[in-house]
Amino acid sequence: MTTPSAADGARSASGDRAPSRAATTNDPAGAAEQVPQLELRGIGKNFGPVRALTDINLTIPAGQVTAIVGDNGAGKSTLIKTVSGIWSPDQGEILWKGRPVHLHSPRDATELGIATVYQDLALCDNLDIVANMFLGREILRRWQLDENSMELAAKQTLADLSVVSVRSIRQPVGSLSGGQRQAVAVAKAVMQQAQLVVMDEPTAALGVSQTAMVLSLIGSLKSRGIGVVMISHNLTDVFQVADRIAVLYLGRLATVGPKSQFDTQSTVELMTTGTLSRNGSAGGPERAGAAGAQPGPAAGTTGEAP
Repeated sequence: MTTPSAADGARSASGDRAPSRAATTNDPAGAAEQVPQLELRGIGKNFGPVRALTDINLTIPAGQVTAIVGDNGAGKSTLIKTVSGIWSPDQGEILWKGRPVHLHSPRDATELGIATVYQDLALCDNLDIVANMFLGREILRRWQLDENSMELAAKQTLADLSVVSVRSIRQPVGSLSGGQRQAVAVAKAVMQQAQLVVMDEPTAALGVSQTAMVLSLIGSLKSRGIGVVMISHNLTDVFQVADRIAVLYLGRLATVGPKSQFDTQSTVELMTTGTLSRNGSAGGPERAGAAGAQPGPAAGTTGEAP
């Protein structure tokens, strides 16, 4: 049997779409019995002598919010850029719905159904909401932009996500608040039929009401059966919306488990030391060492690449 090429690996998975979102379970127990939506096996990434990621083993279920936390330099940015196709891992493999894939570019990840909302949001301030949501994938009719179809689709997507604070979808994105800009970026991902949305510090520098809007938006994604990976330093937000928590420490996965097995104190200790000096809550979070990644610094220089 001929081994598929890297590009073919990504394309083959993109054709294997999940069942309709209405049929996707949001029950964590039921989801655990299914093949994970995304699985990382032994992922490693080096930048010269700097070992940014070492033996990361992590599963991301569909229809759940998985929070990835860690101190500065823990490897969070490197991990999401690897999942997003910006950087290819030097070791290990990525599985999408149980099938190995090779992500050589963000386009490969997008074709699979993985959308990433970065902290800077990657929106054009001078364009309106509709133009941003369809940027690069505009609807044409008789070789002209079909403005009506795009406007209707943008309105419906925002309404489905319960985004009601936008005055007009024709207002420039530069005039929106931070929470509204996050909503536009997420709606753009949903319009691309994303099945997994990766959000990098979604509530950073937002006020109380804007933070509440973004957290509600994450809940809307979950209710639609869309998996969410949330990178955040804000543990209050993490414990409010996450189903599972994974802690990175110096490029290694220190631990991962259901939110119920964590509290703020144990999470902070894991983020800063990579280990627990006291007993956690009932059973404690699952040690990453059980999956092959021992807590603690890697041999040699370890850290997140600049």
